[in-house]
Amino acid sequence: MTNSFTSILIFCFILVVSCNNSVNSQAPKAVKATFKAKYPDENDPDWHKDSHGNYESHFKIDGIKYRADFKPDGSWIETETSIDKKDLPKAIRDIIKKDFDGEISEIEKVDHHSKGVFYDVEFKQKGENKDIEFKADGTIIN
Repeated sequence: MTNSFTSILIFCFILVVSCNNSVNSQAPKAVKATFKAKYPDENDPDWHKDSHGNYESHFKIDGIKYRADFKPDGSWIETETSIDKKDLPKAIRDIIKKDFDGEISEIEKVDHHSKGVFYDVEFKQKGENKDIEFKADGTIIN
């Protein structure tokens, strides 16, 4: 009985200590500095390390959710936000209506370090969903 109580006590202590480690502290200083320079008014991002070793910050600006990705050296990769189909540029909506008949599962507006601003439209299909990246004029870039 004493061993069980001790084990439970140790488990609870480890749980409390690990929960007190701020997710924000997981991002390297270089990443935090780049984030602060890019988004000076945002003081409380949630940080997560992705499967590629990059850092994702989740934050809001004017009530809109964003996700920004950074390399471990602090280099900004991209920032994205989910949007509705009605918010796509008309040229993209027209091409989707004409050339794509699949159901849309997600749309994101992306600002990328090398591609610039584009729209990532994810279509449902059997197996893996299909992402199509559009420039605002309707040009497909992937």
